[in-house]
Amino acid sequence: MKFIVTWKIAPTHMPPAVSRFLEKGGVPPKGVKMLGRWHGAGLGFALAECKDGKPLYEWMAEWSDQLDLAVHPVVEDREAAAVLRRVYKGR
Repeated sequence: MKFIVTWKIAPTHMPPAVSRFLEKGGVPPKGVKMLGRWHGAGLGFALAECKDGKPLYEWMAEWSDQLDLAVHPVVEDREAAAVLRRVYKGR
């Protein structure tokens, strides 16, 4: 399953968060494939894929002291269309 992970960094957390990122790279644990990551000023998002939520939870826990994180499961157009056909059938 794919997940969009978004984060915001409070100005007071920028120096330690940047230091940790530059030192360790923010690489996810085994079991999570990072498909891409994008950075903005004090915010960012990543697209990740995993079959088991525990490694994703571990990755978020590793950063939760510095980042305000949100994780959202996502599906592609084809998958969304199939679900929407079932949910909205006959409406």
